[in-house]
This record gives sequence, structure tokens and C-alpha cells, in this order.
Amino acid sequence: MGKRDTHLVWDWNGTLLDDIDAVIGATNAAFEEIGLEPITLARYRELYCVPVPLFYERLMGRLPTEAEWLVMDEAFHRHYWVRAEVCGLADGAAELLAARQAAGLTQSLLSLAPHELLVPIVRRHGIEERFVRVDGRIGDSTAGKAEHMVRHLVALEGVAPERIVVIGDAADDAVAAAHVGARAVLYTGGSHSRASLEATGAPVVDSLEEAVAVAEELVA
Repeated sequence: MGKRDTHLVWDWNGTLLDDIDAVIGATNAAFEEIGLEPITLARYRELYCVPVPLFYERLMGRLPTEAEWLVMDEAFHRHYWVRAEVCGLADGAAELLAARQAAGLTQSLLSLAPHELLVPIVRRHGIEERFVRVDGRIGDSTAGKAEHMVRHLVALEGVAPERIVVIGDAADDAVAAAHVGARAVLYTGGSHSRASLEATGAPVVDSLEEAVAVAEELVA
């Protein structure tokens, strides 16, 4: 197996989309609404995890009630999607995607962003056609990516798990990859600290170009 056998499953938020500033801004705007102190980027990356209510438990010292979670979740998304409109792609992302497509290599996109919001923003960035499939989250926003990865792979029809490398910015991307027998490469430009990414055992990189190179080595 080699380069032409590698199918990449890209994450969106914090990976292809350079939105970490929007995430921190939306998080702190939501925190202000519910009386929590603002959080720094470093602290966010240290504490962030999926399912998201556990992130709030780390901040608050207890799990939020169901009512509190609903308020927090609504407030975050309301603030985030306004900010996301002005976010650009990560450095080199558009060129990497175009080059892989031109070379006849396959890639797809799987995100925990709601599907009905994900597709239009991917389309606005002019990259929808780079992917053989684009899937966002359907259903509950608290769960991780593992079950969505199962659905994504079924829809890919015939792409063997051992050919797949997930590129993402979160420990949950590595969990989802392992759940279906795939591999993962984790990128430091998003939601997690390097230490928390390295704790997964997956390769950790500082650029998307390096992520692609490492992914191809994993399948070779």
C-alpha cells in the first residue's frame, strides 16, 4: 500500500477551518451570559474535551444541570456561528485539498458541526468539490465523533478502515479513528494542547502539510 491507497477523513473546526479565535470568543461571550469567568486560549486547550459537558465540569467543578447545559449550548452556538462567517481556512488547506484531488487521491470531511450549517460554510469556502463526501453531525451535540465516523465510513462504500487516516485537532478524532479501525494524525492548531494530543498516542504535527505527509507514511 502507499500514497494512492490513503483516504483522508478531514475534521473541520480547528483543522481545515482556522476558527480557534472564534471558539474562544464565543465561549467567553456565552460564559458572560451565565456568570462564568472568561477563559484564556491556553486554559481552554488544557481543559477542552468531548463530551462537551465534561469540559464544563472541569471548569465549574461539577456537571451542569440539563437546564444549564441547554442554556450554555444555545449561547455558544449563537455567538460562534456569527464569528465563524469571517474565519478563513487554515494555512495551506485549500492548496493541499486541491493538490490531492488533482492527483486522483480521495478525501472526505466529517465534522461535529451540525450538517445543515456545515455544508453551506464549506461551499462558501469553495472546497466542497474537493471531497467525495461531506458529513456533519446529525442529532445530539454532546456526543463524540465515534458513531458519526461509523456512519461516515458506511457511506464511503468500500473504503477499508486500514486505508483511512483521520486528520483532526482533538483527542476525540483519535478515539473515533480507533473506533472504526483507522489511524489518526492530530494537529496542534485547534482545540487541544500538544500534551493532551500526545496523550492519545497518535502522531502530533504543527501543520496540515506535515499531517498529510505523516498520514501517507502510516498507510504505506
